Amino acid sequence: MRGIVSIAGYVPRHRLERAEVAAFLGSGGGSGTRAVAAHDEDTTTMGVESARLALRSVPGVRPSTLWFATATPAYLDKTNAATVHAALGLPATTGAYDFGGALRSATGALAAALDGGGTVAVVAADVRDGLPSSADEAGGGDGAATVVVGDGSDGAPVVAALIGRASVTDEFVDRWRTPGDRRSRTWEERFGETRYVPLGAEAFTTALGSAGLEAGDVTRVAVTGMHARAARALGRRLGVGEAAMADDLARTVGQAGTAHPLLVLAAQVEEAQPGDVIAVVHLADGADAFVFRVTDARTGWRPDRPVADQVAAGAPLPYGRFLAWRGMLTPEPPRRPEPARVSASAAWRSEAWKFRFVGSEDRASGAIHLPPARVSMEGGAVDDMVPVERSDTLATVATYTVDRLAYSPSPPIVFAVLDFDGGGRFPVELTDVDADAVRIGDRVEMTFRRLFTADGIHDYFWKATPVRARAAG
Repeated sequence: MRGIVSIAGYVPRHRLERAEVAAFLGSGGGSGTRAVAAHDEDTTTMGVESARLALRSVPGVRPSTLWFATATPAYLDKTNAATVHAALGLPATTGAYDFGGALRSATGALAAALDGGGTVAVVAADVRDGLPSSADEAGGGDGAATVVVGDGSDGAPVVAALIGRASVTDEFVDRWRTPGDRRSRTWEERFGETRYVPLGAEAFTTALGSAGLEAGDVTRVAVTGMHARAARALGRRLGVGEAAMADDLARTVGQAGTAHPLLVLAAQVEEAQPGDVIAVVHLADGADAFVFRVTDARTGWRPDRPVADQVAAGAPLPYGRFLAWRGMLTPEPPRRPEPARVSASAAWRSEAWKFRFVGSEDRASGAIHLPPARVSMEGGAVDDMVPVERSDTLATVATYTVDRLAYSPSPPIVFAVLDFDGGGRFPVELTDVDADAVRIGDRVEMTFRRLFTADGIHDYFWKATPVRARAAG
């Protein structure tokens, strides 16, 4: 039996009220909210966060392969999956590969993982853009999701078994973006609808047939795709009944492009009960349909931070700041020089510290050093250290300062000195915080972010963010 052994979504904290767009520009917008990646987030950092959540739910499980899918990669030529691999601390023998460039990449990677062998982590993320007041700007959303696929042989049981799958492909121009463009273009809506609806219906019917099921046997189904009109029309045609149509997160998160089918699937698995039959149909240059049956192992699997909780924990973001973060509006920056590019050789030498936040612990005294040190600050022992990872350890703000002069794409910068549970002290930048609301004693957790980009090189490291609620137990 092959299927999902763990799954998680990541929804950025910030939310843009769509009504703010019309209030600001006089047109565009709509109702509901869309999730917005912060100025220091990109598809790589969001992919890392979703993968951390998925792997926390299956302690000890480490994938033999990692696939990363996105239509908006942080790098071309360079493998973005390698950065995710480093941040997760996976062994060098774990292959890491990009599935990139198209909105269908994530479902293709998921299909390949389900058809293959071993334990595979399928990570997907997207940052969706559009011109100010456009439908893409309002309807898009940012997010990530990770599906850990296996057969239970690695100690983690399958919580949702694949029982049916189908794909259909058709070549037609509906949505496209040429290399170098930051916005997508679309053909006339009715044309896309006439193609996607029959393709989606065929994929869904074929997937059900391979599972020996009928539409009425499905507990929950979601239809995803950037063509919202076609997705709605297909949902009405599937024959599962309105009560079985799952929330596609369009009103709260927006359409997260490549990542969206996996994000919606994560929300369904988190809410499902043993015996439920759940399905996802994704529309992009054809259609992909997946049908899963939730197993009894679902009762023992606890998602670390359910998608529903992340959606509910969103914080409002002014439209002007959204435009600044997207580079559509250029406010006056702090009058300080921008940082120089990061050294590739120095980053490689400190990979464990930079990408996994691994310090060192003195064997004799137990003193924890952040960053790692050769000489102990207690007793002076030399080269008698063991690695100690702090990326999943909570911390407390010991003191902090608000810097309004240092360079930042989103000033001011809040720096804090953190005391980590179990030992270790380190000064670090806080993110996703209101500078006026930070207090000594605040509880924070580490998050993988982008410090800056210089000469086309992204400098990734760890910041701290206010603790979001985690699942109990």
